[in-house]
Amino acid sequence: MLTQRIIACLDVKDGRVVKGTRFVNLRDAGDPVALASLYEAQGADEIVYLDISATDEGRRTLLDLVSRTAERLFIPLTVGGGMRSVDDIASALRAGADKTAVNSAAVRRPELLSEASERFGSQCVVASIDARRQVASDRWEVYVNGGREATGLDAVEWAARCADLGAGEILLTSIDRDGARSGYDIELLSRVAAVVNVPLVASGGAGSARDVVDAFARGGADAALLAGILHDGTTDILSVKGALEAANIVVRRVA
Repeated sequence: MLTQRIIACLDVKDGRVVKGTRFVNLRDAGDPVALASLYEAQGADEIVYLDISATDEGRRTLLDLVSRTAERLFIPLTVGGGMRSVDDIASALRAGADKTAVNSAAVRRPELLSEASERFGSQCVVASIDARRQVASDRWEVYVNGGREATGLDAVEWAARCADLGAGEILLTSIDRDGARSGYDIELLSRVAAVVNVPLVASGGAGSARDVVDAFARGGADAALLAGILHDGTTDILSVKGALEAANIVVRRVA
């Protein structure tokens, strides 16, 4: 039976883990390598590094940090930020990443998803989508450049297209819920889950283990991203997985 995954997310800026609310008001949360190792020990199924300033600064992601982290981990590592070309993706994979998350560059040139999938396999290509709700039109719009630039794209339609182009996974972040700890955007998740046939990762809004249960049971997610509530010790991965098991959701347990 397939297990649902808990993924620890580390937003990295200037070599440090940071966390904010709705992509702003960033605060320091610690050393990336140390936190990645800690979350693996707690039972994380994967680690995600998002270099949140790479795209805005027009540079590649922090490959030395990726390499040092990959040397320590026995679970998959996904790296995003600054992935503008197939060569950038290749560099991250050579540095030790198992998957790469592509966001802004895929919006600007969707063929990148197909090119990367054909060269490295779809299992290495994650389409990262940052979405903000447009209340007046009952839709979610895709934003790029760290949530600063609106694209006009409908997030549900874009997710379906990303899967068709070859992305092996969708990482879906609600900008409205990011850091707010009010729960994942279940409606957004369920709408995307209905139109894609690849794993869907819920991101943005986790405030408790109950929120994670809802992402799986009501949102149709295949994995859930956790950040702030881990960084500040509100909960830990073992506790979250215990709550999931109590709700009859199958997870990988750590001995």
